[in-house]
Amino acid sequence: MSAVTVAEPAVLFRNLLVSEWIKIRSLRSTPWTLALTTLFVIGSAAVAALTEINRLRTMSPAARADQGFLVFDAFPAAGYMTLMLVAGSVGALTVVSEYSSGLIRTTTVAVPARGAVVLAKAVVTAALWTAVGTVISTGCFLVSQAILNGQQAGVPLTHPGVLRALVASSLLAPVCALIGLGLGALIRHSATTMVTSAFTLVMLPPIFSQSARWSAAVSHAMPVTAWKRLVQNWAPDPHSLAYSATVPGSWAVYALWPLIAVVLAVLVVRHRDV
Repeated sequence: MSAVTVAEPAVLFRNLLVSEWIKIRSLRSTPWTLALTTLFVIGSAAVAALTEINRLRTMSPAARADQGFLVFDAFPAAGYMTLMLVAGSVGALTVVSEYSSGLIRTTTVAVPARGAVVLAKAVVTAALWTAVGTVISTGCFLVSQAILNGQQAGVPLTHPGVLRALVASSLLAPVCALIGLGLGALIRHSATTMVTSAFTLVMLPPIFSQSARWSAAVSHAMPVTAWKRLVQNWAPDPHSLAYSATVPGSWAVYALWPLIAVVLAVLVVRHRDV
Protein backbone atom coordinates (compact mmCIF):
# COMPACT_ATOMS: atom_id res chain seq x y z
CA MET A 1 0.00 0.00 0.00
CA SER A 2 1.48 3.30 -1.02
CA ALA A 3 1.63 6.14 1.45
CA VAL A 4 -0.74 9.00 0.88
CA THR A 5 0.80 12.45 1.12
CA VAL A 6 -1.48 15.07 2.53
CA ALA A 7 -0.60 18.58 1.39
CA GLU A 8 -0.66 21.28 4.02
CA PRO A 9 -3.27 23.95 3.40
CA ALA A 10 -1.94 27.13 1.87
CA VAL A 11 -1.58 30.08 4.20
CA LEU A 12 -4.18 32.66 3.28
CA PHE A 13 -3.20 36.31 3.18
CA ARG A 14 -5.89 37.19 5.71
CA ASN A 15 -4.25 34.73 8.11
CA LEU A 16 -0.99 36.61 7.69
CA LEU A 17 -2.79 39.87 8.45
CA VAL A 18 -4.24 38.40 11.63
CA SER A 19 -0.83 37.06 12.62
CA GLU A 20 0.89 40.42 12.10
CA TRP A 21 -1.85 42.23 14.02
CA ILE A 22 -1.40 39.82 16.94
CA LYS A 23 2.36 40.45 16.90
CA ILE A 24 1.89 44.21 17.11
CA ARG A 25 -0.91 44.06 19.67
CA SER A 26 1.01 41.64 21.91
CA LEU A 27 3.88 44.08 22.40
CA ARG A 28 3.34 45.79 25.75
CA SER A 29 5.07 48.95 24.57
CA THR A 30 2.73 49.48 21.60
CA PRO A 31 -0.34 50.86 23.46
CA TRP A 32 1.81 53.09 25.66
CA THR A 33 3.80 54.40 22.71
CA LEU A 34 0.68 55.21 20.72
CA ALA A 35 -1.11 56.79 23.70
CA LEU A 36 1.83 58.97 24.76
CA THR A 37 2.52 60.05 21.18
CA THR A 38 -1.13 60.97 20.68
CA LEU A 39 -1.24 63.00 23.89
CA PHE A 40 2.03 64.76 23.10
CA VAL A 41 1.09 65.82 19.57
CA ILE A 42 -2.39 66.99 20.56
CA GLY A 43 -0.88 68.76 23.56
CA SER A 44 1.59 70.56 21.30
CA ALA A 45 -1.36 71.79 19.20
CA ALA A 46 -3.00 73.13 22.36
CA VAL A 47 0.20 74.95 23.34
CA ALA A 48 0.53 76.42 19.84
CA ALA A 49 -3.07 77.64 19.97
CA LEU A 50 -2.57 79.23 23.40
CA THR A 51 0.52 80.99 22.06
CA GLU A 52 -1.52 82.34 19.17
CA ILE A 53 -4.17 83.58 21.59
CA ASN A 54 -1.56 85.79 23.25
CA ARG A 55 -0.38 87.03 19.85
CA LEU A 56 -3.91 87.75 18.64
CA ARG A 57 -4.54 90.09 21.55
CA THR A 58 -1.82 92.41 20.22
CA MET A 59 -2.89 92.28 16.55
CA SER A 60 -4.97 94.75 14.63
CA PRO A 61 -8.34 93.62 13.21
CA ALA A 62 -6.88 93.67 9.69
CA ALA A 63 -4.02 91.36 10.66
CA ARG A 64 -6.39 89.02 12.45
CA ALA A 65 -8.51 88.71 9.32
CA ASP A 66 -5.76 86.66 7.68
CA GLN A 67 -6.39 83.26 9.26
CA GLY A 68 -4.09 81.16 7.11
CA PHE A 69 -1.43 80.89 9.78
CA LEU A 70 -4.03 79.67 12.29
CA VAL A 71 -4.64 76.56 10.20
CA PHE A 72 -0.90 75.94 10.07
CA ASP A 73 -0.64 76.23 13.86
CA ALA A 74 -3.37 73.61 14.28
CA PHE A 75 -0.73 71.08 13.14
CA PRO A 76 2.47 72.19 14.94
CA ALA A 77 5.77 71.15 13.44
CA ALA A 78 7.30 70.14 16.79
CA GLY A 79 4.53 67.67 17.49
CA TYR A 80 4.52 66.22 14.00
CA MET A 81 8.29 65.85 13.90
CA THR A 82 7.93 63.68 16.99
CA LEU A 83 5.14 61.71 15.33
CA MET A 84 7.37 61.10 12.31
CA LEU A 85 10.19 59.76 14.49
CA VAL A 86 7.90 57.48 16.48
CA ALA A 87 6.04 56.16 13.44
CA GLY A 88 9.29 55.50 11.57
CA SER A 89 10.81 53.72 14.56
CA VAL A 90 7.79 51.53 15.26
CA GLY A 91 7.46 50.72 11.56
CA ALA A 92 11.09 49.61 11.52
CA LEU A 93 10.62 47.48 14.62
CA THR A 94 7.94 45.41 12.91
CA VAL A 95 10.75 43.93 10.82
CA VAL A 96 13.89 44.43 12.90
CA SER A 97 12.45 42.89 16.07
CA GLU A 98 11.91 39.56 14.31
CA TYR A 99 15.51 39.47 13.11
CA SER A 100 16.92 40.37 16.53
CA SER A 101 14.78 37.80 18.35
CA GLY A 102 15.23 35.05 15.76
CA LEU A 103 11.46 34.83 15.20
CA ILE A 104 12.04 35.46 11.50
CA ARG A 105 13.29 31.86 11.12
CA THR A 106 10.04 30.50 12.48
CA THR A 107 8.09 32.87 10.27
CA THR A 108 9.90 31.85 7.08
CA VAL A 109 9.49 28.15 7.88
CA ALA A 110 5.76 28.59 8.45
CA VAL A 111 5.35 30.91 5.45
CA PRO A 112 8.01 30.38 2.76
CA ALA A 113 6.48 33.20 0.71
CA ARG A 114 8.51 35.96 2.35
CA GLY A 115 7.12 38.65 0.10
CA ALA A 116 3.61 37.93 1.34
CA VAL A 117 4.82 38.30 4.93
CA VAL A 118 6.28 41.72 4.21
CA LEU A 119 3.13 42.81 2.42
CA ALA A 120 1.05 41.71 5.41
CA LYS A 121 3.30 43.71 7.72
CA ALA A 122 2.95 46.72 5.45
CA VAL A 123 -0.85 46.48 5.33
CA VAL A 124 -1.19 46.15 9.10
CA THR A 125 1.34 48.92 9.71
CA ALA A 126 -0.39 51.26 7.26
CA ALA A 127 -3.82 50.55 8.74
CA LEU A 128 -2.68 51.04 12.33
CA TRP A 129 -0.85 54.29 11.70
CA THR A 130 -3.57 55.67 9.46
CA ALA A 131 -5.99 55.21 12.35
CA VAL A 132 -3.53 56.77 14.80
CA GLY A 133 -2.74 59.62 12.44
CA THR A 134 -6.42 60.34 11.89
CA VAL A 135 -7.13 60.44 15.63
CA ILE A 136 -4.15 62.73 16.24
CA SER A 137 -4.88 65.12 13.39
CA THR A 138 -8.57 65.35 14.23
CA GLY A 139 -7.72 65.90 17.87
CA CYS A 140 -5.18 68.60 17.02
CA PHE A 141 -7.67 70.47 14.87
CA LEU A 142 -10.57 70.25 17.32
CA VAL A 143 -8.50 71.21 20.37
CA SER A 144 -6.71 74.10 18.67
CA GLN A 145 -9.90 75.50 17.18
CA ALA A 146 -11.75 75.20 20.48
CA ILE A 147 -9.04 77.33 22.08
CA LEU A 148 -8.93 79.85 19.23
CA ASN A 149 -12.71 80.19 19.25
CA GLY A 150 -12.28 81.95 22.57
CA GLN A 151 -10.96 84.88 20.53
CA GLN A 152 -13.37 84.28 17.62
CA ALA A 153 -10.36 83.18 15.57
CA GLY A 154 -11.22 79.54 14.93
CA VAL A 155 -11.86 78.24 11.43
CA PRO A 156 -14.41 75.60 10.32
CA LEU A 157 -13.58 72.40 8.47
CA THR A 158 -14.87 74.03 5.29
CA HIS A 159 -12.26 76.81 5.47
CA PRO A 160 -9.96 76.69 2.39
CA GLY A 161 -7.06 74.31 2.92
CA VAL A 162 -8.27 72.81 6.19
CA LEU A 163 -9.45 69.47 4.80
CA ARG A 164 -6.24 69.04 2.79
CA ALA A 165 -4.15 69.82 5.87
CA LEU A 166 -6.18 67.36 7.93
CA VAL A 167 -5.78 64.55 5.39
CA ALA A 168 -2.07 65.25 4.85
CA SER A 169 -1.41 65.25 8.59
CA SER A 170 -3.36 62.01 9.02
CA LEU A 171 -1.39 60.25 6.27
CA LEU A 172 2.02 61.47 7.43
CA ALA A 173 2.16 58.79 10.13
CA PRO A 174 1.59 55.75 7.84
CA VAL A 175 3.96 57.22 5.24
CA CYS A 176 6.76 57.43 7.82
CA ALA A 177 5.90 54.03 9.32
CA LEU A 178 6.21 52.33 5.92
CA ILE A 179 9.49 54.12 5.25
CA GLY A 180 10.74 52.79 8.58
CA LEU A 181 9.56 49.30 7.64
CA GLY A 182 11.48 49.47 4.39
CA LEU A 183 14.63 50.66 6.13
CA GLY A 184 14.26 47.90 8.71
CA ALA A 185 14.14 45.26 5.97
CA LEU A 186 17.21 46.74 4.29
CA ILE A 187 19.38 47.26 7.39
CA ARG A 188 18.06 44.66 9.89
CA HIS A 189 19.91 46.27 12.81
CA SER A 190 17.89 48.12 15.44
CA ALA A 191 20.19 51.00 16.34
CA THR A 192 21.38 51.64 12.79
CA THR A 193 17.83 51.53 11.47
CA MET A 194 16.59 54.01 14.09
CA VAL A 195 19.41 56.45 13.33
CA THR A 196 18.93 56.12 9.58
CA SER A 197 15.18 56.61 9.91
CA ALA A 198 15.57 59.73 12.06
CA PHE A 199 18.24 61.14 9.74
CA THR A 200 16.19 60.51 6.59
CA LEU A 201 12.86 61.77 7.91
CA VAL A 202 13.84 64.75 10.06
CA MET A 203 17.54 65.64 9.99
CA LEU A 204 18.35 65.46 6.27
CA PRO A 205 15.73 67.82 4.74
CA PRO A 206 16.93 71.06 6.47
CA ILE A 207 20.36 70.57 4.93
CA PHE A 208 18.98 71.47 1.50
CA SER A 209 18.03 75.10 0.95
CA GLN A 210 15.19 76.43 -1.18
CA SER A 211 17.33 79.03 -2.97
CA ALA A 212 18.94 76.72 -5.57
CA ARG A 213 16.84 74.65 -7.94
CA TRP A 214 18.68 71.35 -7.44
CA SER A 215 18.76 71.76 -3.67
CA ALA A 216 15.08 72.71 -3.55
CA ALA A 217 14.22 69.69 -5.69
CA VAL A 218 15.89 67.37 -3.18
CA SER A 219 14.16 69.12 -0.29
CA HIS A 220 10.76 68.90 -2.01
CA ALA A 221 11.25 65.15 -2.44
CA MET A 222 11.32 64.69 1.35
CA PRO A 223 8.14 63.70 3.24
CA VAL A 224 8.46 66.46 5.83
CA THR A 225 8.70 69.16 3.14
CA ALA A 226 5.72 67.67 1.33
CA TRP A 227 3.72 67.70 4.57
CA LYS A 228 4.57 71.34 5.27
CA ARG A 229 3.43 72.35 1.78
CA LEU A 230 0.17 70.42 2.06
CA VAL A 231 -0.59 71.95 5.46
CA GLN A 232 0.23 75.44 4.20
CA ASN A 233 -3.03 76.94 2.95
CA TRP A 234 -1.71 80.16 1.46
CA ALA A 235 -0.12 80.57 -1.97
CA PRO A 236 3.68 80.83 -2.17
CA ASP A 237 5.07 84.34 -2.56
CA PRO A 238 5.59 84.86 -6.31
CA HIS A 239 8.36 87.41 -5.60
CA SER A 240 10.31 85.08 -3.33
CA LEU A 241 13.69 83.84 -4.50
CA ALA A 242 12.97 80.40 -3.03
CA TYR A 243 11.66 77.55 -5.16
CA SER A 244 8.33 76.44 -3.71
CA ALA A 245 6.96 72.91 -3.68
CA THR A 246 3.71 72.21 -5.48
CA VAL A 247 0.62 70.54 -4.06
CA PRO A 248 0.48 67.77 -6.73
CA GLY A 249 4.20 67.15 -6.32
CA SER A 250 3.80 66.87 -2.56
CA TRP A 251 1.03 64.30 -2.91
CA ALA A 252 3.31 62.38 -5.30
CA VAL A 253 6.01 62.33 -2.61
CA TYR A 254 3.46 60.91 -0.18
CA ALA A 255 2.67 58.10 -2.62
CA LEU A 256 6.16 57.26 -3.90
CA TRP A 257 8.10 57.01 -0.64
CA PRO A 258 6.03 54.22 0.98
CA LEU A 259 5.56 52.47 -2.37
CA ILE A 260 9.30 52.34 -3.03
CA ALA A 261 10.02 51.34 0.58
CA VAL A 262 7.61 48.40 0.50
CA VAL A 263 8.75 47.21 -2.95
CA LEU A 264 12.39 47.29 -1.84
CA ALA A 265 11.51 45.44 1.36
CA VAL A 266 9.75 42.68 -0.62
CA LEU A 267 12.66 42.34 -3.06
CA VAL A 268 15.26 42.26 -0.29
CA VAL A 269 13.59 39.57 1.83
CA ARG A 270 13.05 37.39 -1.23
CA HIS A 271 16.71 37.38 -2.21
CA ARG A 272 18.44 37.50 1.17
CA ASP A 273 19.18 34.62 3.49
CA VAL A 274 17.68 34.80 6.96
